[in-house]
Amino acid sequence: MERELVGLAASGAAAVVQAVGTEAWADLRLRVTELFRGQYDHSQVAALAQTTGELFSGTAAAPTEVTALWRARFRDLLAHDPRAAVELRAILDELPARPDSGPNSPPESRPESRPESRPESRPVGPRPAAPLHNTISGGTQGSVVQAASIGSVTFHASPYHGALPDPQEWPGVEDVDPIALGVRPTHRTGGLPPLPPYVVRDRDDELNSAVTRARARGGLVLLLGEPFTGKSRSALEAMTEGLAGFRVFAPARGADLRGLPALLQGRPGRYAVWLDDLDGHLGEGGLEPRLLDRLAGLRVVVLATMRDDAYDEHRHAPHGRVLDLAHTVEPAREWSPAERARLARRAEPPGDPRLADAARSSGPEGAAAYLALGPLLWEEWWRARRADRHPRGHALVRAALDLARCGLTGPLPMDLLLKVHEGYADVDGMDREPVEDARAWATERRYGLLRFLVRVSDDTWRVAPFLVETATWHADLPAVDSQVWVCALESARADETYDFKAIATAAHEAFRLAAEAGDRHALQNLGILAESLGEWEDAERWFRRAAEAGLPRSAGRLGRMLAERGEGKAAEPFLEIAAEAGDAEAATLLAKLLRDRAQHWLTVGRTCGSAEASHLLGDLLLGSGDVDGAYVCYVDAVRVGYPQVAASFASVLLLYNDREEAEVWFRRAADAGEERAVEALGQHFSEGRSAVEAERELRANAEEGAMDATSLGVYLDLRGRPDEARTWYLKGYETGDAYGAFRLAELHKAKGERTQAQGWYRKAADMGHPGARRALGEGPETDAGTVTV
Repeated sequence: MERELVGLAASGAAAVVQAVGTEAWADLRLRVTELFRGQYDHSQVAALAQTTGELFSGTAAAPTEVTALWRARFRDLLAHDPRAAVELRAILDELPARPDSGPNSPPESRPESRPESRPESRPVGPRPAAPLHNTISGGTQGSVVQAASIGSVTFHASPYHGALPDPQEWPGVEDVDPIALGVRPTHRTGGLPPLPPYVVRDRDDELNSAVTRARARGGLVLLLGEPFTGKSRSALEAMTEGLAGFRVFAPARGADLRGLPALLQGRPGRYAVWLDDLDGHLGEGGLEPRLLDRLAGLRVVVLATMRDDAYDEHRHAPHGRVLDLAHTVEPAREWSPAERARLARRAEPPGDPRLADAARSSGPEGAAAYLALGPLLWEEWWRARRADRHPRGHALVRAALDLARCGLTGPLPMDLLLKVHEGYADVDGMDREPVEDARAWATERRYGLLRFLVRVSDDTWRVAPFLVETATWHADLPAVDSQVWVCALESARADETYDFKAIATAAHEAFRLAAEAGDRHALQNLGILAESLGEWEDAERWFRRAAEAGLPRSAGRLGRMLAERGEGKAAEPFLEIAAEAGDAEAATLLAKLLRDRAQHWLTVGRTCGSAEASHLLGDLLLGSGDVDGAYVCYVDAVRVGYPQVAASFASVLLLYNDREEAEVWFRRAADAGEERAVEALGQHFSEGRSAVEAERELRANAEEGAMDATSLGVYLDLRGRPDEARTWYLKGYETGDAYGAFRLAELHKAKGERTQAQGWYRKAADMGHPGARRALGEGPETDAGTVTV
């Protein structure tokens, strides 16, 4: 596979060079540069594509060198993004071959390079050399001006001093492109320049003074500091301000500089040499004291940058002695209050919004690092979504980012991030990455500066501000999913530090857009949101639409809303849909509605003289606790001679403690073969049943359920054994029986222990026991039918 991609890179490079000057070139140039969209070197590729068109304008550059540059770019692209191979192959398939030349033919051998042999119909005619705006390296290590100028790019094919470019081809200071000379780009967006305006640093006065002195007598000015402190940008700003009229040479890393003094001797004009990352220009053929002295004698300004660690590495080596001759300026990474104030003023409207982001969100890493690292880390995070990289880590960071986009910008529990990140169906391969590996990847420090997730305290985290800011610049980032909004609403409702109304308003808009796009669950979410805000008409409308779209949960919510306002019959079909889908609350409410309807019609039947209706109505009333109402109904059935009522009538008599008459009616029902009557006779009226047997049975049942444990306690209590009863009351309470707590309160009350009794009444009341509420003077609780999000 790797060999195939290498071959494809070579084919692509040859095709680009062959296509120069053909009718297909304009389209090819745009399509090829689009392949690099989002890559770190996109701007360099764009510059290379722009200037490759100058290959046949009579310059002295060798096409083989240009082909090598394109080949290196394509190989780097395919190594980072193998999927780009598909589009590159498509481009090659559509591109017509040039019949008159091959990719390595020298320009002087091509007909179009000689004006006298160029056909009249040739669309590309001789053009004057373009001014130099961008410089591109022959390798992958940054951007440099090199020998053999091609339009606006200068290439250097050899490290030997004999191949140094003609100083007249060096660009003027006013023409250099900071990005091409090593300044790291920040986010690009329509209508904004590649770089935001420069913000003056505290050490700029010292730097400008050093450059001014070097202008007068030559010498080396070195900006020294940590990575991502803005050294290159500051140096180039100082060059622009202090070296107006100079021409600039930016050699390739490792280029032989020994021929520079001879090349510049006797030349008119002033010259500067730009050495970004000076450690790449030390050693054999590089900058050393004698060469610097000869250049200074010609009043050449050498302007360089260097990292602290590289300085420490080379400072005491023989080839590092030239560092002793430099005027060194060291800008700090973290910006001072004065620098931040200047940044804030630069960011004020109508200033560059990227500076506003930096002013608002950069921390100890400094604004320069914030601006430069943002694009790099965004690309790392975005590419990590692929199955062979860190898909779970990507999803974990995306969860924090999406919640922040919803308005949850404070600390977020890791449990919440883990819950949300599992819902990203568009991220493949998460099962291949353990959660701990994902957490480690998401929280590690990049470039020694920034993390994707920042710990706030314990196990709470906040997404890095640069990701939140960067998200506003990227149209390819998916909209926040509806389920993430649901989680955000739940969290905002539970946390008073958030403005729930504001988040709800944003969620409503997100749900509305999703619903318009055909997401039926968004209809349901709109209903839940409106319901939580007390907007009942809107809630009903959204639930009805969601139910009609086939969502049982919405049908259940709509049914409950209708039932609560007295439209039980209208609610029943919606509750039935939800109940059949497993909604227990809907099923219960439907049963209650049907019971109420059944009671109404059984009452009508009883009024019309139906004994069966009287019997069934009595059972219904007895089940709901209306013993007296049930007794009246059963008496009506007895009076008309309806024998099926016998067992039910006996049950009421037993509740009234009329055991003798109850036994008669149970016996009648048992003789008729009714099993529950037989069981009642055995349980309540067996002559051989002893207290020992009763206690044994109660103890056996007490090990199985909370109510049975309390019942055993009552049995023992009534028989004068309160200490034993206490153990079973406590067991009943601990396993969920409010009556156990009530009985414990009664024990303490009997002993005159008022405080302890009140405490147990409170526990029983909190568990819903009506007797405990009455004891506390609170009365019965009403069922308000609350609805939560």
